[in-house]
Amino acid sequence: MTVTVFDTTDISHAGIRFKQSDGTYGEGTDFGLVGTMEGEGEVQSVQKMQGARIIKQKSKTTKIAVTVSGHIPVQVARDYFGMTNEKLKAGVYSAGINTLGKDFIFTVTAVNDFEGNKKLMAFPNCSNSGGFKITPLEAAVEEVAMLELTFDSLPDSADQFYYEAIVADTTDPTLVEQWHTNFSRELVELVETV
Repeated sequence: MTVTVFDTTDISHAGIRFKQSDGTYGEGTDFGLVGTMEGEGEVQSVQKMQGARIIKQKSKTTKIAVTVSGHIPVQVARDYFGMTNEKLKAGVYSAGINTLGKDFIFTVTAVNDFEGNKKLMAFPNCSNSGGFKITPLEAAVEEVAMLELTFDSLPDSADQFYYEAIVADTTDPTLVEQWHTNFSRELVELVETV
């Protein structure tokens, strides 16, 4: 089956896999509740000029700037922002001028309620680009504010910065099962059989 139209009506799941100090990625964990997500490519253009006129131009996307708003677990926020409790009393965490968040893989499941289908999305090489943030604080609220995070999805080892799979189009159940917990290039790469 080839899906020709996908209208996102909901986000059912988001996952995150943080890069460990040894350079490998830990197992994916629940990112929390996502309210909105959007991404926009940053491009680099090459132009051929004839005097002051542009006669040819090609643009290549070099990264995707992603913005996500949601309610995320405390430990996910601490890893994302790079907070630490090193040399601090139990329960105390800090962020400072040398704080660097962990790199990560970000995955999302978008839902199409019209056709009853799901789209798996992955950003394979991400880094916080928005710095440290605190959820807006307000007394006596009726709705809890979402935290807005901005990060860049950079090219992975295969020079790709975005992957997607519509579940109805997939033939590998392992791919769907492991998308959020174990996403990697190896999970999605076609292995040629001899």
